[in-house]
Amino acid sequence: MNKLFYPALFHKAEEGGFWVSFPDLPECLTQGDDMTQAYEMAVDALGLALTSREKEHEPFPVSSDPTVIPPEPNAFLVVIEFDMLAYKRRTNSHAVKKTLSIPEWLNEAAVSMGINFSQVLQEALLAKIQA
Repeated sequence: MNKLFYPALFHKAEEGGFWVSFPDLPECLTQGDDMTQAYEMAVDALGLALTSREKEHEPFPVSSDPTVIPPEPNAFLVVIEFDMLAYKRRTNSHAVKKTLSIPEWLNEAAVSMGINFSQVLQEALLAKIQA
């Protein structure tokens, strides 16, 4: 469940640019000076809203069918693609200490080769997650 898609309404702002709302996440609002910035801000706002729900152990809302969202004056619908794994990589690099056990012979061989255990574990976990 790394890629998610949520419809967003892009509203023309009186002062220029756009403000963005999400029918499925009423607390999620953002804005941008132009279409590109508004889209990028929408991705970040969506990430913040979804990770906040995740931290509170709340389920993500089901994404609405874009064809049933009623049109609004001075607004148009854009489906926002959101990659949870990419968002977390970009916004949360906080290291977490883990304790693990490996055979003594493997530890000695890896230490003698100067292998960085944290780096190897991170690379292996990323390979597993992306598989």
